[in-house]
Amino acid sequence: MEKETHSPKSIGGYIPLELSQGEVYYPELIALNTGRNALEYVLRTRKYSTIYLPYYTCEVLLEPLQKLNVQYHFYHIDEDLDPVIDFELGEHCCLLYTNYFGVKTETVKKLAKEIKNLIIDNAQAFFSKPINNCDTFYSCRKFFGVPDGAYLNISNTLGLNLKQDLSTDRFTHLIKSIDINIEEGYADYIENNKQLCNNEIKKMSVLTKTILSSIDYNKCADIRRKNFAYLDEHLGQENILRLNFSGEDVPMVYPLLVEDPSIKQQLINQKIFVATYWPNVYEWAHVDSYEYFLAKHLVSLPIDHRYSIADMKVIVKALKPLI
Repeated sequence: MEKETHSPKSIGGYIPLELSQGEVYYPELIALNTGRNALEYVLRTRKYSTIYLPYYTCEVLLEPLQKLNVQYHFYHIDEDLDPVIDFELGEHCCLLYTNYFGVKTETVKKLAKEIKNLIIDNAQAFFSKPINNCDTFYSCRKFFGVPDGAYLNISNTLGLNLKQDLSTDRFTHLIKSIDINIEEGYADYIENNKQLCNNEIKKMSVLTKTILSSIDYNKCADIRRKNFAYLDEHLGQENILRLNFSGEDVPMVYPLLVEDPSIKQQLINQKIFVATYWPNVYEWAHVDSYEYFLAKHLVSLPIDHRYSIADMKVIVKALKPLI
């Protein structure tokens, strides 16, 4: 382990930003700057030469593959969002599976028993605890108001002397969301996403770690589950997607799959902002594929800890005339 040198603590001066001092959710995991760099860390540690990844995933995962010259192949998922494994995994091959929307933990457990060289992408499943000896990474900003940050579960470490990341220049969208509104900060948010591209692996910034230490995680998880349950109760009958939701899952969004692809834009017009997971799928997957259908038709309804059941009622009311 590398020795860390600390400069003497300063005393006095102005009062800094006030945040409650608690515990991070994953103190035992490696805290890094981004999810894609956590994947790079795994690839470098395990020395994989080939990776199989789903058509239905985020394009940023290609960044470490291209950087390390790792060959990649895409695979399909079925209508339960489970992997269709119709190929052989060689010795230096690995399979990456995404815990979609945080509701596929049972599939993750099954795969962990069956596949040796498995990497779990829990970017959409922050609260899904890692499985022993299963390389797993998380992205903090998908769930909380932080500019960056990732966690990695891996049994081996690279032994690198990693520099600490700095997040101060990536903070404006978060401040604007409080001081003005979320729309005014959106351009800064997009700019922040660009800044996260092609960074070296670094330790999580002190700023991000401090914010993550101030969160009431049990409360956040409870609100997500309740909001998800309410939407499923009122929209589940209309949902084409079969949701095998287990009690321990803490979802990222409520994934509503509908026949009408215009519903997303109609909600956005009513200031109910729903993301598309993922636009790159239109380029990767065939127009007749299930992945293409998911990217075009899936409506990702927000259920996070900012919102109450009253907000869920607004979403249901907006959707009912559309579906």
